[in-house]
Amino acid sequence: MSKKRVLVAMSGGVDSSVAAYILKEQGYEVIGATMRIWQDESRCDIENQGGCCGTEAVEDARKVAATLDIPFYVLNFADEFKHKVIDYFVGEYWRGRTPNPCIACNRYIKWENFLSKALSFDADYIATGHYAKIAQSDNGRLAIQADFSNPKDQSYALYNLTQQQLTHTLMPINGMSKDEVRKIAAKLGLSTADKPDSQEICFIPDDDYASFLEKSGKGTIEPGDFVNEAGEIIGKHKGFIYYTIGQRKGLGAFGKPMFVKKINTVDNTVMLSDNEGVYSKGLVASDVNFMGENNFAGQPPKEALGKIRYAHKPAKCSIAIEGGKITCRFDEKQRAITPGQSAVFYDLDGNIICGGVVDEAIE
Repeated sequence: MSKKRVLVAMSGGVDSSVAAYILKEQGYEVIGATMRIWQDESRCDIENQGGCCGTEAVEDARKVAATLDIPFYVLNFADEFKHKVIDYFVGEYWRGRTPNPCIACNRYIKWENFLSKALSFDADYIATGHYAKIAQSDNGRLAIQADFSNPKDQSYALYNLTQQQLTHTLMPINGMSKDEVRKIAAKLGLSTADKPDSQEICFIPDDDYASFLEKSGKGTIEPGDFVNEAGEIIGKHKGFIYYTIGQRKGLGAFGKPMFVKKINTVDNTVMLSDNEGVYSKGLVASDVNFMGENNFAGQPPKEALGKIRYAHKPAKCSIAIEGGKITCRFDEKQRAITPGQSAVFYDLDGNIICGGVVDEAIE
């Protein structure tokens, strides 16, 4: 029987480098591949910043593949990335929402396009350097299982994977710490051993969202009014795309701390409130993906642990499926529930039940 073939998504970082090594040690036939997703090297020049879309990332991955003595390819997904990630990112901001492009990239690029390419290579699996574990629920369905004690846990960003995709996915560094991964890389002499983690969005390396959005051609950033919860004008803002729910910095002086509560793109207003005003008891989320459990519409609410952003501490809640959407009610109010961000729900064992994109907070 031939060895199982696996196509490893090599970002040019240390995690995917070590993932490739581990799989080779386990006896897999390993092929390395980096996804070419950049649009314009002058706008995506992230060399020496540890990112995953510049040409240096490709060369770093190529060097690791050579050290590990595995085949290496560069796969061009630039068009798909433009349509599914960048256009989505721009569109959400112009709707007054706060998008998560990494989740979109995982869903559409890494686990649709990359997996499709892997299967065309007659590979049995794809593999990534994510800190996450695939587990089987009691009902037989596969689910990403969180390790909430690991600060590098990446389960939140993977809630959109399907059963078919999970069946063909390996995550070999699950259960490891970042220090352990770096030690392995250093011992092997891999060039990525000390490479810093990527921090910014790869296609906006200077973190200047406003400039990027203006250059998108979707519109012009116009100043508008800050209003209070009564709708009274209390100041001027420099353009709604500069703000996100819960934000305090950069608002100006109002005699007391104020925070962004709502963004209204129709009349170009940004509503401010005190800190208490940005807490909500629940949310409604659409574009639902069921993972550890199948669609449970019509069933009583389920107990769950909910995360409303990547770094959010899981909070106890109940969830139900109503009108094809998730309705969530938290045991305790949560701060800055933000339209456009993803809400991910876990069972008490840490297995992802389902997730979706936040449409609105429930006051």
